[in-house]
Amino acid sequence: MKLNYVASFISGLLFGAGLVVSGMANPQRVRGFLDIGGAFDPTLAFVMMGALLIMALAWRTQKKLSHPLFSTSFEIPKTMPVDWRLISGAILFGVGWGLAGLCPGPALVGLVLAPKKAILFVGAMILGMGLYRWVEQRLFSKSLNQN
Repeated sequence: MKLNYVASFISGLLFGAGLVVSGMANPQRVRGFLDIGGAFDPTLAFVMMGALLIMALAWRTQKKLSHPLFSTSFEIPKTMPVDWRLISGAILFGVGWGLAGLCPGPALVGLVLAPKKAILFVGAMILGMGLYRWVEQRLFSKSLNQN
């Protein structure tokens, strides 16, 4: 087994454990954060601040390195413009997050912790990904045919 697969697996376990320890795998905690007019729970804000701090340190460290530990080069995504796809995707994500109190990471953790509660969300998430791919292919192929 390649070392980068082991590193990816360990990173995923660490991320999942962080979601559980921080309480972010609990949909009620997320809904509490989004309920600014009711029983507001600021826990998610502290988790976000912790993540920002760690990422700031990671970016600073990355600038000093010639390559990552398990690869020959860094693969840093290019900045993309804000377009209708980004905005509509963010809106759909936010609505789903607000309604279910879950996003993809905590939903996958939920398959282990509370599978009966998470399976519907994960199924809908997979269906949504497939629907997006289907629509994107139809729209993209039509725009190619018109040119």
